[in-house]
Amino acid sequence: MRNVYTVKQVNAYIKNMFTQDFMLNRIYIKGEVSNCKYHTSGHLYFSLKDESGTIACVMFAGQRSGLSFRMQEGQQVIVLGSVSVYERDGRYQVYAKEIVLDGAGLLYEKFIKLKKELEEMGMFAPEYKKPIPKYVRTVGVVTAPTGAAVRDIINITRRRNPYVQILLYPALVQGDGASESVVRGIRALEEAKVDVMIVGRGGGSIEDLWAFNEENVARAVFECSVPVISAVGHETDTTIIDYVADLRAPTPSAAAELAICNYRELLETIRTERERMHRSMRRKLEVASLHTARYAEKFRYLSPSGKLKSMRQQLADYEEQIPKAVGTGTGEDSESAGDAAASDGAESAGKPSAACNPDRTDEGTFSACQAEPGLFLCTGIGRDCKESSGCKKRRLASDLCDRRADRGTGNRYQEGVGKWQIRKTRLQKKCRKNLWKSFLQSWIRWQKSWNREILRWKSPSDCIRRAWKC
Repeated sequence: MRNVYTVKQVNAYIKNMFTQDFMLNRIYIKGEVSNCKYHTSGHLYFSLKDESGTIACVMFAGQRSGLSFRMQEGQQVIVLGSVSVYERDGRYQVYAKEIVLDGAGLLYEKFIKLKKELEEMGMFAPEYKKPIPKYVRTVGVVTAPTGAAVRDIINITRRRNPYVQILLYPALVQGDGASESVVRGIRALEEAKVDVMIVGRGGGSIEDLWAFNEENVARAVFECSVPVISAVGHETDTTIIDYVADLRAPTPSAAAELAICNYRELLETIRTERERMHRSMRRKLEVASLHTARYAEKFRYLSPSGKLKSMRQQLADYEEQIPKAVGTGTGEDSESAGDAAASDGAESAGKPSAACNPDRTDEGTFSACQAEPGLFLCTGIGRDCKESSGCKKRRLASDLCDRRADRGTGNRYQEGVGKWQIRKTRLQKKCRKNLWKSFLQSWIRWQKSWNREILRWKSPSDCIRRAWKC
């Protein structure tokens, strides 16, 4: 066979043809920036597109001086460079030397316009954001059934909580009819009453993600009664539903982690809280038992029966002391009374005694009354009456009795009752009075303290409840 060429020879021939073409060596190309990537080596890779097609472009690090701005998706630019063939891949591309802006791109301009319109309507306001439930049982996913996003969501869900159910709505996420398919998926999962919904897809260019920049998709997400998590593209990709959704996740994997709780961490948290609750209960029970024992001891100390026993014992002691005190005083009085009676009898021996009969004379009146055996009271003496020695002694004894009566005995002397009986009676009354006074004071003090305790604790059961609340 003749004229058989290798792939390398064919690519080299084509490259040579591009190189010899004067027009392709220096050409200006106008288009919209797409798939712009800054490589770590300093090279810049992007694509230029319009309504009919795309062309790959590259700007090497040595030519970066011809770029005075940072390129972004959707920008309309004019690229100066040459068209050549990359022999290894067998495809042609533009090698850019200079890039200048030519106004905003059509898609980017449309994106900015729709974003501003929806923001003015209040669809991005935080007060319309619904909270994401912490513990979910059913998760709805609107994405392509064969993409990497759904696989990542399923794997993470099984790893974090295998008991969560996933409902997948297979939707178109790119191309014609993609936005309508996403809207139908959102409404279908809302009718299924899932706990939370994830709407998203994998990464791509702004054209690939444009279905999530449509107004009908944004309105469906805003009107959905189920909390929605947007997970479109990578972290650097931004779409309209990222602003409308209740929560934005940088990737579909991050959306699954935000929506589903970790089952093992939940079990560990429950175990920790149970132990903490048991410790707290034991501590409270110990404190309550101490309080109960303390107040039980206080109740026993302030008990009326205990106070009455103490008062009875004190009364018995007083009753034992009364006869001793009275016996000592009575013996002294009887001895002094016997001595006085003996002396009076000796002096009055052989002398007549008056019989309480008053004798009226011209000079005056004299009357005497025998109050007790051996004791006479003189009530009146005439002006000219000469007192005998016996009468004088009797008068002195009467004055002595009157002075003692003035000191407290008064006219309480009765016939047949001696001084020792009066003193005994007075001493008994005084002891009883002091005893009852002490008893009443103690009773009042106990009653006040008891009332304070009753007002404070009401009952022993209330004591336990109050100590429990501590």
